[in-house]
Amino acid sequence: MHQRKGKKILIYFFLLILVGSINNINLNNLKLREIRNINVTGLGDNVNPILLQEIKDLNLGNIFFINKNEIINQIDTNSLVEKYFVFKKYPSTIDIKIDKTKFLARINDGGKIYLVGSNGKFSENDFSNNQLPFIFGNLDIDEFLNLRKIIDQLDISYDSIKNLYFFSSKRWDIELRNNIIIKLSKNNTKDSLKLALEFLHSNEFKDIKQIDARIKNQIILND
Repeated sequence: MHQRKGKKILIYFFLLILVGSINNINLNNLKLREIRNINVTGLGDNVNPILLQEIKDLNLGNIFFINKNEIINQIDTNSLVEKYFVFKKYPSTIDIKIDKTKFLARINDGGKIYLVGSNGKFSENDFSNNQLPFIFGNLDIDEFLNLRKIIDQLDISYDSIKNLYFFSSKRWDIELRNNIIIKLSKNNTKDSLKLALEFLHSNEFKDIKQIDARIKNQIILND
């Protein structure tokens, strides 16, 4: 009996040493697996390196224990980002793939011209987007994105829009590039725009300058 107990104790002892050795090896491997490569794509040759350096400055450390929220918070500060995907590639690489926001309009904010992105954020104007519609008024970004969604659903080209006027009542006027102004209803934006377009596309109303669709199911023309 004493011999059996002694053998069991020896077996447990060697198992303890073996497990401890394995754990030490794994810990050493973890220490070696520092992040060595970070790749950022999607924002263009000028902006990718800037975001890359900002993320490197976070000193993320070991790939197994990185705080993903640190990366997310840094990416979210960039107004050009629409969507992004962060991938870990073991043992030591992080790939960040970004979908760049689409610029939808221009706006004057505090005396400076900005570009309004489909992500709802303002970016500095590089003056290469001067054909985008200009928004006048104290903009509610959610109202604008909703209007853009409505426009995409109807028979009107967004490129045909010259200016957008937003009023404190949360109502819109649309000025087309042919200088026709469409006055939309506050509560029935989609229906009023759809009705206005029906008149606009009719050959009987070629010389109109203004289409007032603010009253439900009614159109007032001004030529």
